[in-house]
Amino acid sequence: MRGVGGCCGLAGNFGVEKGHHDVSVAVAGHRLLPAVRDAADGDVVLADGFSCRTQLDFLTDRTGEHLAQLLARHLPD
Repeated sequence: MRGVGGCCGLAGNFGVEKGHHDVSVAVAGHRLLPAVRDAADGDVVLADGFSCRTQLDFLTDRTGEHLAQLLARHLPD
């Protein structure tokens, strides 16, 4: 398991406000996006924040998963 810290750059509605899009994408491109793009196909991309999952949906071909979703998948039936 590998953990990668880094801001998604969206921060609530910051990234969608007029004049903020380029900054938002640049912040995500600093550490987060390269790490997600380098992740193996079977790796889970853990993203607890709604904004982070939204940013990943728009800027990558990966989907972020909330910790609660990951844990729920591993609960016994």
